[in-house]
Amino acid sequence: MSQLFVPARRRLLSAAAGSAVLGAGLPVFAQAKEFKIGFFIALSGPAALFGPTQRACADLAAEKINKAGGIMGRPVKLLFTDAGGPPAETAKSAVRLMLEDKVDLFIGSHDSATREANIATIKGRVPYIYSPVYEGGECSPNVYCLGETPPQQAQPAIEFFAREKQAKTYYLIGDDYVWPRKSNEQVKKYVAQYGGKVIGEEYVPFGAPNKFEEAVTRIKAAKPDAVVSTLVGADNVNFNRTFAGFGLDKTIVRMALLLEENTLLGIGPESSGNLYSCMGYFANNSADAPRKFKAEYLARYGEKAPQLSTIGADCYAALNLAKALFEKAGATSSAKLMAASEGLSFDAPSGRVTMRGRQVDKDMYLASCSGTNFEVVRTILAVPSGTACKA
Repeated sequence: MSQLFVPARRRLLSAAAGSAVLGAGLPVFAQAKEFKIGFFIALSGPAALFGPTQRACADLAAEKINKAGGIMGRPVKLLFTDAGGPPAETAKSAVRLMLEDKVDLFIGSHDSATREANIATIKGRVPYIYSPVYEGGECSPNVYCLGETPPQQAQPAIEFFAREKQAKTYYLIGDDYVWPRKSNEQVKKYVAQYGGKVIGEEYVPFGAPNKFEEAVTRIKAAKPDAVVSTLVGADNVNFNRTFAGFGLDKTIVRMALLLEENTLLGIGPESSGNLYSCMGYFANNSADAPRKFKAEYLARYGEKAPQLSTIGADCYAALNLAKALFEKAGATSSAKLMAASEGLSFDAPSGRVTMRGRQVDKDMYLASCSGTNFEVVRTILAVPSGTACKA
């Protein structure tokens, strides 16, 4: 994608998305000033398979918020912007959104390298809600995190592998950027905590045309009991297909820290044996809140809706947080928003959650893959994020 083309495409997406969301809400607000949200999602790159779900869930939440009076009495307008390219490119878009569009809020569902670039650019001048799975530890001013962290994902999974699968040796493979590397620093601590040993660790270029034959050959030679993957999107799909193609799915258990419904569909039923995920939301969860959210989603988009998953559901939750946060603060200053975030409860697709230290403790679900479905094997209630930021 050329540099000349990207900004024009982003502006087109932003305008179309904003007008669509406002259409249902305009009669209610009359002359109210729009509440503009710069919304970063993956519309290109290996994480682009999440894009349709992210946008659908965000639009659904914005429509619902507008019908309920908007945010602080103002109609929400979403300005969708591609965050699937180089972080520096997305940071340029953040500058444009601040200076030209004068957004009131940023929401990001994208990789951690892009989050770091955006935060360095925004410098707390505009509040930033970061919604997906991440490595934890983000305490920059005026930043609020919703995603699962290693203490919520990896720790329960490593404990399960050690006690239920008698795993002693582990191989770590991930994309080469901040989330995999920082997450694996914690994964190695959990492996040691439960008496295991990491016998291999490697990282591949993010989004490269990876076929993974060489990496899987090294894993086969190392003969680990378990593999922990921090690969994203298409990389995760290609790795797991190759892994099963070598027949290793029969003897080695795998845990992927970003494995949801879209990725599992790409991996396919023939490649998902002995594969596990630990997330705060699965679309087939039969609990009341997830079931009601899925029904609401399908009622809005029909049976041909983009596949519902935690990457998407997090966008819905982020908008609900935005409404609750600004209306509790009653202002847009960073000090008042950060103070208002402490102990703030709001609705997420998984149920009612509470923010503490600008992070969210949450119920977690460890699931095994059965074909292209997730089967929950363990539920862990109210798992702390492991990060507590001071206001």
